[in-house]
Amino acid sequence: MIQNRLLALPPAGNLWRTEQLLDLGYGSRAIRALLDAGGLVRLRHGCYIRASLWNAQPPDARSRQLIFAHAHGTRTTSTGSFLYSHTSAARLRRLYLWDVDDAIHLLQKVHPSNERHGKDVRCHTRPFAEHDIDVVNGLRTTSLERTIADCAMLLGYRQALILTDHGLRLGADAAVLQAMADALDGRRGIRTFRRVLATADPRSESPGETLARELILRLRIKPPEPQLEVSSRAGRHRLDFAWKEEKIALEFDGRTKYFDYRPTAEVIFEERRREKALMDEGWRFVRVEWQHLFREQEFKSRLLRALTGRSGA
Repeated sequence: MIQNRLLALPPAGNLWRTEQLLDLGYGSRAIRALLDAGGLVRLRHGCYIRASLWNAQPPDARSRQLIFAHAHGTRTTSTGSFLYSHTSAARLRRLYLWDVDDAIHLLQKVHPSNERHGKDVRCHTRPFAEHDIDVVNGLRTTSLERTIADCAMLLGYRQALILTDHGLRLGADAAVLQAMADALDGRRGIRTFRRVLATADPRSESPGETLARELILRLRIKPPEPQLEVSSRAGRHRLDFAWKEEKIALEFDGRTKYFDYRPTAEVIFEERRREKALMDEGWRFVRVEWQHLFREQEFKSRLLRALTGRSGA
């Protein structure tokens, strides 16, 4: 009877430190039994989550949960003088991240010798001021602009461009970002940061749109106008990318990869109805999905055929 009780999780809460479970009467053997039975999941040393919650979360939510687990697990073992930074701050702000690991990034003014960090933690010791500090979901993080700058100097160009496009759309101050870049001569990653600032565009509404725009620029294809609004008998229609003179629209069909959103049958019907109305007025559509962005020759050939009026686009 006691064993069955201990194999049942507490009715309240979802995240526990080891000492919290011990205080609730769960010994080390009971904790191990809960792990083996699939009731608990250990997120890091000394910190556990209710398995039913963890199993129900999509990948982006799990990545954020690992940060919350770090904060919960270190609440009684750390002085708390750090900020969550770099991609951890980006995750807390729900900035778009592409192909980035789940390492926990901390920013500290100095590296305290009396604190231990896990293998999944990356400590950074650059200076920061009060205006670099913000609070997101109850956790101290770097400001939006500082987060963008730190990520842009850590990540590759396309990864940083995706994040910066999104950050600008969420309200990041481009002048502040440029001032940061101007003040960071000689810093590792500064060339990537400055290159990103020169090409970032808040009109891109998804990672796929950012990568499509970057690919068009890199392949030296005539640049389109992003998010062009046009009218037809079916109403207003906003095109991801458009070449007005040629009446060519490029639409990226990859949203469901990044959002917990699946268009309803009605939404799809209305989208296709507007598209047909535009086609009746001479517009032609090139539709691309995520995988097409990594088939550069195919992508370029399709667009050039469309722009030159040849068939098969």
